Amino acid sequence: MYYILFYKTIDNYIEKRVPYRGEHLKHAKMAEEKGTLIMAGALAEPPDGAVLVFKGDSIEIAKDFAKNDPYVKNGLITEWYVRPWTVVIGNN
Repeated sequence: MYYILFYKTIDNYIEKRVPYRGEHLKHAKMAEEKGTLIMAGALAEPPDGAVLVFKGDSIEIAKDFAKNDPYVKNGLITEWYVRPWTVVIGNN
């Protein structure tokens, strides 16, 4: 099953993320290497959020990622939530 983690970011997120970016990317890379994080990226125009796609047996995979993400822990994310995603076309 796939799960999408949605982030809503603070104002001036691009500038304010700088001190935490390396740690955030390391966290994401570890999830990718485990095979749970499939793809991720920030939304643009406006840069007010991000979307991360996970694959696994439980929604907890995405929730645990968010709870341990340096961006969340340091207040760069004002809101986050996870939705199950039923893939119909693509690598499922």
